Amino acid sequence: MSNPSRFLALDVLRGMTVCFMIIVNTGGSGAEPFSPLLHASWHGFTPTDLVFPSFLFAVGNAMAFSMGKFNTMPPAQVTWKIVKRGLIIFLLGYLMYWFPFVHHTDNGYAFNPWSDTRIFGVLQRIGICYAMAGLMIHFLSKKMVWILSGVFLLGYWLLLYTMGDYTLLGNAQRAIDLALLGESHLYHGEGVAFDPEKPLNKSAYNTGLNQLPPVQSPLIWYPAGESKDFPSLGKGGRTACAGPVFHYNPKLADKGSLPAHFDNCLLIYDWQRPLKHLLKASAA
Repeated sequence: MSNPSRFLALDVLRGMTVCFMIIVNTGGSGAEPFSPLLHASWHGFTPTDLVFPSFLFAVGNAMAFSMGKFNTMPPAQVTWKIVKRGLIIFLLGYLMYWFPFVHHTDNGYAFNPWSDTRIFGVLQRIGICYAMAGLMIHFLSKKMVWILSGVFLLGYWLLLYTMGDYTLLGNAQRAIDLALLGESHLYHGEGVAFDPEKPLNKSAYNTGLNQLPPVQSPLIWYPAGESKDFPSLGKGGRTACAGPVFHYNPKLADKGSLPAHFDNCLLIYDWQRPLKHLLKASAA
């Protein structure tokens, strides 16, 4: 039996998409990625956001060459083959997310609970799309496929328009996912499964606040010239140092030591500018 011929353009598209996906996902430890290699936070899109649609396009393109072999099979066999392939793709994506199934703790290895796994990842969505598209293409006429495609597209837009807004936290898709799956089974990047202004810590090991304050930027702009936002830093060279933390010792009080007021203060200074600051954490 001869091997079926390959469609070179499709193979090239697959290879380029996989290559770009690797570049996007492995920017390097500590590397500052170029903005086109990051997903859009919400509105708009970047080249990175084209990776997943490109995979779906490749799947649909390949179906144009592979669906013909089902024409001589009975309907039940066709249905089983399409559904089985969709389930395999879904299961592979789910297991890849769950892998390696355990995590290290102070007491050894512990099993990763099913309750914290992401159900709808990239491969899982591809598997669902393949199964639905395959069944539609085989059992429905071309006209009906076009009609259903339009109904799905307009219906999805209508759902977004009538059941929320177009914001990250207020869209209908997120509300439905939370209702059906719960936040522990959703993607937690970019604040999708929680409110970034009111993050909740529901861990059983949490001994502090359940609702945390909004995240604040930890960055301090430290140029050679004067900083508009932080004028107390002065200007000059940039050889800032931090530490050590001063601990007051009364036995050294008469030997030029700092007074007790500075106990447990972090010393911040710069060798090339008249800069000395103290940082002390308060109970608040």
